[in-house]
Amino acid sequence: MTDAKPAAKKTNSAFMQALTPSKELAAAIGPDPLPRTEVTKKIWEYIKSHNLQDPANKRNINADATLEKVFGKKQVTMFEMTKLLQSHLKK
Repeated sequence: MTDAKPAAKKTNSAFMQALTPSKELAAAIGPDPLPRTEVTKKIWEYIKSHNLQDPANKRNINADATLEKVFGKKQVTMFEMTKLLQSHLKK
């Protein structure tokens, strides 16, 4: 018998690190530092509350004036969106 402790659940601390949103992104999700997972959750809350998903293709997001400042264009795919959000987050 060994006195080994059960393996602790590992988390990626870099992934969970709170990041500060740019002023453009803060207009949609608020100015508080958040982990990437929460930024994504908040941006989806914003998209859904403002009915910005394209009705013909739900994978596309039609940017309003606030999100156009973040994305740099009128429409993005949900996969493209996460990449574009990265440039608006800093440590």
